Amino acid sequence: MILSLTDASFARLERLRALAWWLPLYLLVASIAIFVQPPIPLHSTRALAVAWDMWAHHQFLVPHINGTPYAQKAPLLFWMIHAGWAVFGVNDLWPRALMVLIGASQLVLAQALARRLFPEHAWVARSTPWLLLGLTYGFLYGLQIMYDGLLALWVLAAMLCLVPGTRRSRPNWIGFAIAIGLGLLTKGPVMLVHTLPVWLLAPWWSGHAREHRVRWYGFGLAALVGGCAILAAWVVPAVLASTDAYTHNLLFKQTSGRVVDAFIHQRPFWWYLPWAAVLLFPFIAWPRMWAAVLSLRRPLAPGLRMALAWLVPAFLIFSAFSGKQSYYLIPELPAAAIVMAAALATLRARDGWAARSAWLGGWLLALGSFAVAALLFALPLLADGGHLHGHWLRDFAPVSAPFGVLYLLLGVLLLLPGRGKLRRIAAASLIGSAAAYALFATALYPAFDMRPASKLLAQAESQGRAIGNLGIYDGQFEFMGRMTHPIERLYEGQVLQHWALQHPRGLVIAYPEHIVPADLRYARLVQPYRGTWMVIWDAPALAALRRGQQPPEPQTPTLLLPAPDYWRYLQVH
Repeated sequence: MILSLTDASFARLERLRALAWWLPLYLLVASIAIFVQPPIPLHSTRALAVAWDMWAHHQFLVPHINGTPYAQKAPLLFWMIHAGWAVFGVNDLWPRALMVLIGASQLVLAQALARRLFPEHAWVARSTPWLLLGLTYGFLYGLQIMYDGLLALWVLAAMLCLVPGTRRSRPNWIGFAIAIGLGLLTKGPVMLVHTLPVWLLAPWWSGHAREHRVRWYGFGLAALVGGCAILAAWVVPAVLASTDAYTHNLLFKQTSGRVVDAFIHQRPFWWYLPWAAVLLFPFIAWPRMWAAVLSLRRPLAPGLRMALAWLVPAFLIFSAFSGKQSYYLIPELPAAAIVMAAALATLRARDGWAARSAWLGGWLLALGSFAVAALLFALPLLADGGHLHGHWLRDFAPVSAPFGVLYLLLGVLLLLPGRGKLRRIAAASLIGSAAAYALFATALYPAFDMRPASKLLAQAESQGRAIGNLGIYDGQFEFMGRMTHPIERLYEGQVLQHWALQHPRGLVIAYPEHIVPADLRYARLVQPYRGTWMVIWDAPALAALRRGQQPPEPQTPTLLLPAPDYWRYLQVH
């Protein structure tokens, strides 16, 4: 008994030691990165707008945005935001901290899954979280308040339940049902695309499934029914409490409308192939990783088969869907990390030329880092010489040099000889990704900062003034302004003229491709907005300009953001 306790304590100690380096590093870097700027549009501000609308109107069953039901997503992420608000009050700190905790939890579960899949190769479990945290795309998207990171967490939990551990020889079907249900409550039926192929293909990778096929599929089917029952426990009351339009959008349009002839994000079958290089960066540019993957030989280890049963079918199914977005594949990144870790472990075990050669080291990534550093050093000189015509690069120029120093140092780190190359590449990628995010925050965030406009609109709402939006409104002002009344969608022409006549004190938000001197003279607020501009008008002034008339001079000067002397304003003629 004493020996058993000692063994258990030793195992727990080993697991804690396995977290000692990568977990604090991720928590530190991700926390710094995610708090260098407020939430940005459109994904983060839209999720916060839905959570705020539900909170402000005490409507926790049916998600709402801008006063109308929001059928695009299930409510679990919003409920988790509400739980933090109930403790800490309404703020944007908790949702961002939640994203960091979700990312860290993914790393912990990915390592636990790798340990179960490869119990005889401890190096695979040690390396998997490093590979996962080093993926640039996954890290940067994890800094947004979105659903796919949380979905990836439940997918990992479901995989852990399917793979027996050292203390349990059978799958945990109850846990599998709960993980499926939570995934369905996060992003709907797409959870099944990430998990069903692994369950269905289990006889290929699981000895237990081959020996007990009837029990595997019988208990698995019961678990799927249980997971769907968890979803139904929300869907049925939500449908009964809402409108027919919400029911149709929730049950049909948001699923079938993305599979065939998608109403949004319609792209060809091969679209994910080039994106795979982005999703797997930087390791796709590491020659030794190519050597490791290409050296894999049959028969494949059961753990590798399981990861491939997760990765390949999901990739093909999402490719077959009409609607595509790069972040739909984020739940497959842990599978990719496990495959890469297993391939590298196999290469190390052979201890041949490919495992030791400096020619397969990190020199290509180092050259890339040096190239980025050179570009960042050159931007101020190019700007002073008048050679930068794109406004994004010109906005980078004043702040680029210090970041150039950082990328130069990261390149040197990648060239250092000795053991631990994987950890150095992953750490350099993590820090480089966070630096890119900080560079964006320093140079480009004024084009995404909704705080001044939200403050102006919130003041107008408190004064009882109507607010209209030319084009689609994505909730970018709702949370930051703590607004509680809907913003109306407007259209150019007679709709705008009629609305301005009905609301002489109203404000109108417009998004022109280019601004003209009249915008700077008569508008209430002007600022860069993503790739265009955002201009807030008094409704009568905008209506008069659209009629070709000159409005009266405004009582207060136009608020020009980020500053009146911003270089792009000086070029308006």
